[in-house]
Amino acid sequence: MQPKKSILPGMSTSNKKVEGASKSNDDGVCEVIGQLQNMSTVDDISICANCAKEGSDINNTCNKCKMVKYCNAACKKKHRHKHKKECERYIAEQHDEELFKQPPPKEDCPICFLRIPTLKTGRRYYACCGKVICSGCVHAPVYDDQGNVVDNQKCPFCRTPWPKSDEEGIERLNQLVKKDDPLAIHNIGHFYNRDGTYGYPQDYNKALELWHRAAELGYAKAYYNIGLAYHYGRGVEVEEKKSTYYYEMGAMRGCVTARHNLGTIEEKTGNMDRALKHYMISVRNGNSKSLKEIKRLYSSGHATKEDYTKALHSYQEYLGEIKSPQRDKAAAANEYYRYC
Repeated sequence: MQPKKSILPGMSTSNKKVEGASKSNDDGVCEVIGQLQNMSTVDDISICANCAKEGSDINNTCNKCKMVKYCNAACKKKHRHKHKKECERYIAEQHDEELFKQPPPKEDCPICFLRIPTLKTGRRYYACCGKVICSGCVHAPVYDDQGNVVDNQKCPFCRTPWPKSDEEGIERLNQLVKKDDPLAIHNIGHFYNRDGTYGYPQDYNKALELWHRAAELGYAKAYYNIGLAYHYGRGVEVEEKKSTYYYEMGAMRGCVTARHNLGTIEEKTGNMDRALKHYMISVRNGNSKSLKEIKRLYSSGHATKEDYTKALHSYQEYLGEIKSPQRDKAAAANEYYRYC
């Protein structure tokens, strides 16, 4: 086979040249082969990363990074020790790229169409319709056509009367569970996680089963609670790696508490840059605790004045998205409706 025209400066795709590169520079061979394979020829010819054999049938790829190809399983196994470091670096980079993305904000309140506050007291879940309503709309009075305040003991969204008993409220939750409502499933899991709440026996395994189901249906905080279970050993053995994994799953889907916990984990291990990244994302999604941590990092010299200023601006931007006179009135009337 005649040597092909060089694709990169000073590089040939012939077997002879690639084999020589493998022998003289093992550390760079994976990167070189990866570049050659990404820049495919008109004949769509691939190159085995181990023996440098060329052909259109070279399609046995690395199971993890999918970056390099081999002519058979034997070549893949033989080349594994040379490729391992490059493969792990690539996987870690791809993971971090996903991990440190700013997740999208939560859905808006279905009544006032403003961003739902992160603070727990700034919102309420209704088991009649499965909607999360902001504190301002929950507290707002309802008027009749004459301008008189009417009975407000109803859901602000669907106008269903409040349940007359805990049993009725639980029945509504269970009806939503049958409809695969992730928040209802998550809440029932909480009842099992506690001791005797609403008549549910404490059963950590059942709680985990429900949280896994809620997580699969897209509820980010369910991942956080699974992470807590592995951290404290509730229904499972204590496994910090698994705990961190589930925190990451929750954080990437928008759980600010999970994101904040990742920041504290990185800080404890001395990875201040990574901790700061987590706190910054958490602040933008309304976590005031992360803002305090960034301030502390700034005071201790692990964050710059620019970092802290950026965090303050991010938190102010979040407040601008959630503030409203109606929510202010609710918070002034009752601490239970505080939203920031």
